[in-house]
Amino acid sequence: MLSLKKIFFFLSVLISFSISAQKDSTQVDDLKIKGKININSNYFNPLSPSKAAFYSAIFPGGGQIYNKKYWKAPIVWGAMATSIYLYLDNNKEYNRYRTAFKMREAGLKDEFTNGDGSLLISRNGLINAQKTLKSNRDLALLTTVVFYVLQIVEASVNAHLLQFNTNDNLTFTPVMMYNPTTYEVPKFGLTFKYSF
Repeated sequence: MLSLKKIFFFLSVLISFSISAQKDSTQVDDLKIKGKININSNYFNPLSPSKAAFYSAIFPGGGQIYNKKYWKAPIVWGAMATSIYLYLDNNKEYNRYRTAFKMREAGLKDEFTNGDGSLLISRNGLINAQKTLKSNRDLALLTTVVFYVLQIVEASVNAHLLQFNTNDNLTFTPVMMYNPTTYEVPKFGLTFKYSF
């Protein structure tokens, strides 16, 4: 057992020497550049996603315009305007039925009572209308908030994705290969090789 420990120690020392003896192939000491290096500043901008998110937070659709995806801005505006309209309309109707219910409870004549004292909507009808309109109003408010957050996230993600290289040199091609180590009937498999 002692000899096995010595062998293990000796092998680990040898491996550590061989690992520490390797040179770093990426280190370049004597590099001289002739001419001028041109860097395309439009290719990668690390602040672009945060700017797009900021513009979308300040003005809905602003991040989409910043990303030069102009066709997305009217979609954002339409979604936000529709949900805000539904919120305001349901809130107005809720307040109308709520006022009528309060007046009826106080013994006063409301807008849903005819001149002869007959009721157009019963007390339970006013209560149910208030519940439904309040639920619809709250759902419209939630939808507005969700659309607002989604358009900010979409602008930021789109700004990230615009910085990826998507030229035709990035390809995905399947290659058929056989196993040369066996002397039996060749066995074929499918290997996906992709290069950047």
